[in-house]
Amino acid sequence: MPLPASLANSLELPVVGSPLFIVSGPELVIAQCKAGIVGSFPALNARPVEKLDEWLSRIKNELGEYKALHPTKKVAPYAVNQICHASNDRLMKDMETCVKHQVPIIITSLRPPLEIVEAAHSYGGVVFHDVINVKHARKAAEQGVDGLILVCAGAGGHAGTLSPFALLREVKQWFKGTILLSGAISDGWSIASALALGADLAYMGTRFIATEEANADLAYKKALTEHAAHDIVYSNLFTGVHGNYLGPSIVAAGLDPDNLPVADKTKMNFGSGGNTKSKAWRDIWGSGQGIGQINDAPPVAELVARLKAEFDDAGSDFLRRARA
Repeated sequence: MPLPASLANSLELPVVGSPLFIVSGPELVIAQCKAGIVGSFPALNARPVEKLDEWLSRIKNELGEYKALHPTKKVAPYAVNQICHASNDRLMKDMETCVKHQVPIIITSLRPPLEIVEAAHSYGGVVFHDVINVKHARKAAEQGVDGLILVCAGAGGHAGTLSPFALLREVKQWFKGTILLSGAISDGWSIASALALGADLAYMGTRFIATEEANADLAYKKALTEHAAHDIVYSNLFTGVHGNYLGPSIVAAGLDPDNLPVADKTKMNFGSGGNTKSKAWRDIWGSGQGIGQINDAPPVAELVARLKAEFDDAGSDFLRRARA
C-alpha cells in the first residue's frame, strides 16, 4: 500500500531503524532521520520519566533546524516505541508526552492497546505494531493499527521463529495497511529483498548498534563485527519473552548458552537477567542473525549511504537478471 503521508517523499531508503533498548537515544535517532531513514527509540530509554519531554523537544528542534538549512534533503520523521505491558507503569504518562509533541509514528510492542491507537490518531500520528505470528497480527489489525511490523526468524532482541516467506505472504493476503519486515536485515541487498517479498519498509536494528552514534558499549559494537549467525542464542530467560542474544555475552555472564533454563513468561522484566546477576540488555546483548555482514561501526550517515548504494545495486542486478 502507499506509505503514510508522514513518510511520503521523506525517505532516502525504505528503512525504519528499530528502537533499541538502552542503545537508542537522541543522537542515534537524529542521525538516522538526517540520513533519510526513520529513527526510533523506546520511551523507557528516557529516564527518569521527565527526560522523555526533553528528548522529544531536542529531536524536533534539531531536525527542524536541519530541514531549514537543507531544504532539498530528505529528512525522515521519527518514532517512539511504547512497551504495552502491565509491567510498564509509565505507559499512559509517556503517551501523554507523545501526544503533546505530536510524535509522527508510535511503535507498540507486546499488546496493541486501542487507547494508544486512538491517542496517536487524535493528532494525525500513525501506529505500527510488532508481531511474530498471524494471530497477533489479526488482533493488532482489529485495534486499528496503521501498520504491522513482522518480526521474523533471525531478528535481534524479542523475535519470532517464522520465516518471512511464510509470515509476510500470509499477512499480505488480508492486511491492507503498511507492512514492515524485520529479521537479519543488515545490508542493502536485504532491504531490496524485503521489498521484493512485498514489504513496504525494512525494519533494521542490530546493524545500527554498530555505529558511532549508538549508545552501546565499545565492546558490544566490537563483538558484532567479530561474530556471525552461529553465535546467536534464542532464549526467554532474560526478559520472559523469547529473543535472540549474542552467545559470547551470555558466556561472559557465567552461563552456558547451550543449557539455559526456561523463564516464566508471566514474570517479564525488561531490566533483569532472569536468575542471573547480569542485566538484559546491558550485559546480555541482543543481536540478530545478520551480524555476519557487519564489519565496522561507522557514522550513521556513512552507513546509510553504503546501504543505499547496495540497495541500488541490488535493483540493477535484479533488472539485469530479469532481462537475461
